Amino acid sequence: MIFFRATWQQLRSFSGFGGDATYLWPRWIVLRGVGLVYLCIFLGILQEGRALVGPHGLAPIANYCALAHQVLPNVLVRVLHVPSLFLISSHPLVISGLTWVGFGAALALLLNLWPRFALFACWAIFLSFVTTWEVFSPTLNDKLMLETALVCLPFAPAGFRPGLGAASPPRPITVFMTRWLIIRIMLVAGLAKVLGSDRHWLDFTFMERMYETSPAPTVLGYHVFHLPHAFHVGEILLTFAAELVAPILAIFGGRRGRGIAIVTWTIFQAGIQLTGNFGWLNTAAFTLGLMFLDDQMIAAALRRLRLRGWGARVAAVPPAVVRPGRRFVILAAVLWLHFGLTVYFTVLTLRGGLTPGFPTFRASPLEFVFREFRSANCYHLYVSTLPARDDVEFAGTNDRGATWRPYPFRYKPQFEYRMAPFLAPRFGRFEATLQIVLDSRLQVSLIPDVARALVRGDPEVTGLFAGNPFPGAPPTAVRMMVYRYTFTDLKTFRETGRYWNKEYVGDYAPPVSAGRP
Repeated sequence: MIFFRATWQQLRSFSGFGGDATYLWPRWIVLRGVGLVYLCIFLGILQEGRALVGPHGLAPIANYCALAHQVLPNVLVRVLHVPSLFLISSHPLVISGLTWVGFGAALALLLNLWPRFALFACWAIFLSFVTTWEVFSPTLNDKLMLETALVCLPFAPAGFRPGLGAASPPRPITVFMTRWLIIRIMLVAGLAKVLGSDRHWLDFTFMERMYETSPAPTVLGYHVFHLPHAFHVGEILLTFAAELVAPILAIFGGRRGRGIAIVTWTIFQAGIQLTGNFGWLNTAAFTLGLMFLDDQMIAAALRRLRLRGWGARVAAVPPAVVRPGRRFVILAAVLWLHFGLTVYFTVLTLRGGLTPGFPTFRASPLEFVFREFRSANCYHLYVSTLPARDDVEFAGTNDRGATWRPYPFRYKPQFEYRMAPFLAPRFGRFEATLQIVLDSRLQVSLIPDVARALVRGDPEVTGLFAGNPFPGAPPTAVRMMVYRYTFTDLKTFRETGRYWNKEYVGDYAPPVSAGRP
């Protein structure tokens, strides 16, 4: 009986409903991190948006919205299936204007100005893009940040310049929902690995495959790949500790357990970000993990670091007491509904009954929240890896095929002597989508569309590359060649400086020529 009572008290403490914990400083830190990630998101849209979804881009938003109006004449149904502000207007000035508003909202959130409105603006504008840019949307990165903005909205302090937000402390249910989000990210990822079909997690050989096939491995990833097998076994043990053990410690281990979970999770996420370039995914996951902290834990840590003045400052701000009212009842009902949906979809996904995919006009009413609004997601991360790394390369000719000059990517591995830069938390959406389309064999025309744009000499699409091998006039033909990349051994690297072995596999599709559709 004592054990069950103690377990219940720990569960209440984790959920924010029991104990003496306050959360003003953790909330302040987490919201600044969320603002930083959204700043990266809208910077990426400003850099790549016109070429991807502009009026002359690869997947124009205006075309998608016109199709939505045609297929879904009922306004309510259309909004439920395509929750986007661009349904009102998809004029280029509107798209550009909303992008800058989103950037401004992210900056305001980072600077702690009107955080609730800033979060809502970030969510609404980013959702407008995600639901209308079609082929460029199937990433967990987007879903994570959309759900994060929604969960953090009632968690954030009220007011234009709230400071630490002592006048509107986070309610226990909002603390629980932010912590539940990070628990789902951790625990579901671990369960999916154990229950999934990729045997390489359980025979401890996954890491020997992951580095080579990650989106854009860094120099550090190359050298870690060549470490002894025992090191990679340790990495897998760390993965299971971070995704299976740490969540249990965070829930039932009290402050000490949550401290261990934060340290384990931080090391895990930092290692992935430094070696694999998964966009803002790891930065956001690390940021959310700081919600395992409370003010008392931060103050105690500062005192142990002999920063007693800072520790006293953290502990000296008592939050105001907020009494429940009618608004709280509505808020609690909405958040508990969200909690139920996340549990339902998590169980369904782990059973293999729901596979997230591209936006569609056909979905059951229950899937609106999950698929279209991206507000109750299941984060089954790094469950499996590819058997080999294949990449597409665009090469043009203006001498009837005697010579082919490649278009250099900005980030992707392409040349034997180059590794990807440390890109994260930035996200190269164009190059990442090319990889997704190629690896998953999706029946979309993105890769040929890029080739056609290069033949036309489209400056916006050409600008997506690091350089233009045909500055004077566009090529007369463009090939889409697929190469297989494998890491060289360390001896070859030391002797030649080559990171990659590059082997031609075949053409993705027949060459695109000028004058041919």
